[in-house]
Amino acid sequence: MSTVAWGALALALSTPVQARQITAEGAATEVDTVVVTGTRRVDRTAFESAAPVDVVSAEALKNTVSDEIMDKLAATTPSFNVQRLPAADGQAFVRPATLRGLSPDQTLVLVNGKRRHRSAVLGGRGQQGVDLASLGTSGIERIEVLRDGASAQYGSDAIAGVINIILSDKTGFEGYSQFGRYYAGDGDKTEIGGRYGLAIGQGGSLVGAIDYTNAEATSRTRQRPDAVAFQTANPTIKVPNPVQRWGQPDREVWRGSLNLILPVGDTTEAYAFATYSDMHGVTDFNWRNPSTDTSYRTSPVFPGWSLNQIYPAGFSPKFGQDETNASINGGLRGEAMGWSWDASAGWGKDKVDYFLNNSINASFGPQSPTSFDAGSLIQKEATLNLDASRPLAWSFLAKPANLALGLEARKETYEIEAGDRYSWDVGPGAPAGLPSGSNGFPGYAPSQAGSWDQTSYAAYVDLDLPITDKFGADVAVRHEDFSEFGQTTDGKIAARYEFTPNFAIRGAVSTGFRAPTAGQINNTRTSQGLNTTTLLLFTSGRLSPINPISVALGGKPLEPEESKNLSLGFVFRRGGFTGSVDYYRIEVDNRFAVSPNFTVTPALRAQLVAAGVPGADSLTTVSYFTNSFDTRTQGVDAVASWRGALWGGRAGATAAWNWNDTKVTRSKLTEVSKLARVNLEDGLPQNAANVSFDYARGIFSGMVRARWSGEWTDAQANGTADLIQTFGGRTLVDLSVSAQVTDAIKLTVGAENLFDTYPTEATFQASRGLIYSRNAPYDTDGGLWYARVSAKF
Repeated sequence: MSTVAWGALALALSTPVQARQITAEGAATEVDTVVVTGTRRVDRTAFESAAPVDVVSAEALKNTVSDEIMDKLAATTPSFNVQRLPAADGQAFVRPATLRGLSPDQTLVLVNGKRRHRSAVLGGRGQQGVDLASLGTSGIERIEVLRDGASAQYGSDAIAGVINIILSDKTGFEGYSQFGRYYAGDGDKTEIGGRYGLAIGQGGSLVGAIDYTNAEATSRTRQRPDAVAFQTANPTIKVPNPVQRWGQPDREVWRGSLNLILPVGDTTEAYAFATYSDMHGVTDFNWRNPSTDTSYRTSPVFPGWSLNQIYPAGFSPKFGQDETNASINGGLRGEAMGWSWDASAGWGKDKVDYFLNNSINASFGPQSPTSFDAGSLIQKEATLNLDASRPLAWSFLAKPANLALGLEARKETYEIEAGDRYSWDVGPGAPAGLPSGSNGFPGYAPSQAGSWDQTSYAAYVDLDLPITDKFGADVAVRHEDFSEFGQTTDGKIAARYEFTPNFAIRGAVSTGFRAPTAGQINNTRTSQGLNTTTLLLFTSGRLSPINPISVALGGKPLEPEESKNLSLGFVFRRGGFTGSVDYYRIEVDNRFAVSPNFTVTPALRAQLVAAGVPGADSLTTVSYFTNSFDTRTQGVDAVASWRGALWGGRAGATAAWNWNDTKVTRSKLTEVSKLARVNLEDGLPQNAANVSFDYARGIFSGMVRARWSGEWTDAQANGTADLIQTFGGRTLVDLSVSAQVTDAIKLTVGAENLFDTYPTEATFQASRGLIYSRNAPYDTDGGLWYARVSAKF
C-alpha cells in the first residue's frame, strides 16, 4: 500500500509551469491559457501552474499527417513515444503509447477532465491502456499533457502523468480534406473531417465533429529465403512475392464526438459529451511453408485430403479486427453557498471483434472453413463523480487558498466472448499431428469466455496555498478502496517559488499506484510466431496468473504497482524567449511483467488440453503475468522557444529534448524473462529531441521540423531462444508550405521524413522477410508526401 508519509517528509520546490502551446507551424510559445489539468483551481493559467504542462493546440494536431493522436503527440513531445507493431495481433491496431518511458497504462487519459475508459486489448507485455486512436481530432480544442505523477489527484494509472483531451465548444464550421502517399508508392491515405458548432442560449453550445480515414497497407518486405527455395523446388506452383507483408495494416475508421453545454439557470449549467469510433483493419501473419508446416501433414482420418489442395503455395493468415468504441458523460455544475460543484456520471465501452481469413483448422481437415470468427474482447467502465471547491480567506495567506474535495465510484467489467467452434475446437485429425484452432490466432474457447468486474471507491482532498506573493504550495491526499486487492492512500506536495516575474523554480514529491485490471487478472491468450532459425512455427500460451497451472508454475495474484515520484526544475523568460528544464525520478515497485516462458512438457500439455486452452495440443511454451520488477526511471525535459518579428513577417523556433533512463533495481530471474528486462531498460531511445522553425508572411507560411531518436534495443523471443539487436539514432525531417488563398480556404503541401530516411535493417529478422524492426519507436515506411485543403467560416 502507498504511503503519504514518504511525500510529506520530502521538501519540494515548484515554479509556474512552462506551458508550450504548439502552434500550427510547430512553434512553442509561452501562453496564458487557463488550464484544468493538475490543478483544482478555476483561475490558474498555464504559466501559474505548479507542475509542467504542455498545451498542444488544435492547429498543432492538424500539422502532423497521421490521423492518430499518438503520432501527433510524439511529433511534438520528446518524452512521448508510440510504436507501430505489424503482425502483433491486436497491437497492430491498438498501438502502445508511452510517456517518460513507462508503461502505456501508467499514463491516465481524461476527456474534458473525466476519466477515459481503457481499451479491451491487452498488449504483449500485459499493459491495458486507453486506445487514443479511437478519438478524432476535428472535435478537439487542445490537449493538456501533465508531465508529473498525479495519482493523489486523479487515482489509478497517473504514475507517469496525465493526458487531458479538451473538446471544442466553438461555434461555426471548420473542415479539411487530405491525401497522402509514401515515396515507395503505397500506403495511400485519405482523410476528411469537420466540426460544426451552434450557440445555445446565453453561453451554451452544441458542437459536433466527425473524421473519416481510409488508409491502404504498406509493405517493406523482401521475399523470404525459404519461399525462394520452395519456388525453386516447385516451379509449377506460383508463389506470391512476397509471401507475406510487413507494414502498416489496411484501415478504415470513422470517429465522431458531440459536446453540449446548456445553461439551466443563472449559476448552473448542464453538460454532456459523447465519442464514438468504428474501425475495421486487416494485417498479415507469418507465411506457412508447405514443406515444413504441420498443417500440411496427411492423416488416414481424412483419406484423399491434403491442405495442398487449398493452399498449394502455402498461406499467410489475414488477421483483422472490427472495433467499436463509445463513451458518454454528463452532469450538472454550478455555484452555491460559496462552493463550486460538479456532479457527473460517465460510461464507456470498447468492443474488439477478431476475425481470421485465409487460414485453416487443420485438425478438422476438409470440414474446416478458411475464415473464422475468433471471438471478442469487451471493456466497460462506469463512473460517478462529485467534486466541489471553494476559496478560503485566511489572514496569513497572500490571497485566498483553494480547498477541493471529491468522491468517486467506479466499476470496470472485462468480458471475453467465445469465437466460432472451428476457431478453437480440436478436430479428429489432432492425434495424427494436425494442429487445432484457427491457424495464426486460435479463437477464444467457451472455457476462456466470461465476465469479470472490479469496483473502486475513492475520496480526495486538495488544498492550494498561496503562502506569499512569491511562494505557494499544493497538498493533495487520496484514499481508494478496490474490491480485488484492497486499499491505498497516496499523497502529493508541490510548491513554487518565483524569484522574479521571469525566473522561478518548481518541484513536487508524490506517491502513486496503478491497480491491476479485471482483464489482466482473468485474460488467457494463445499466439503463434516463427522461429527465425528453424523457420518452424511455435505456439505460446499466456495464462491468467490465478489459473491453477500458473499457480503450480509459481504464479501469484496480481498486486498494484506503486510509485514514488520526485521532480525539480526551473522556468525562465525574456522578451520573446522562454525556456524550462525539469528533472524527474520515478521509482515503481511491483512492476507488471510477463514471466519467462516455461517449456510445455507432455504432462503440462495434458493439463492444458484438459483445461480447455485453445491450441494446447501444439503449445511449445507458456507464461503468465506477474509483479516482479522494481524500476527507477529518471530523466530531464528541456524546452526552449522563441517567437517574434523576422524579415517582415512572424517567426518562431523551438527546441525540446528528453533524456530518459530506466533501470531494473530488483527482479526475480526465475519469474521475469531476460527479454522483459531488456525491453524495459533499452526498448525505447534514452535520448529524443525535436527542433522546429516556422515563418509566416502575407498569405504564405511554412514549417520545418527535425525529429531525432537516439539508440534503442529490440529484444524478441524466438521459440526457446532470444533475439537482441541494438539500433543507432535517426533524424527525420518534416517540411510544409501553406497558402491562405482566401479568408476561408487554406492549401498546404508537405512531406514527413522529407529525405526518405530508414533505420538500420533488422538483420536477425531477414529470414522472415522483415527488413526493419517492427518495434521501432518511429515510422519505418520512409518518406510521405501530402496535400491538404482546409476551410473555416
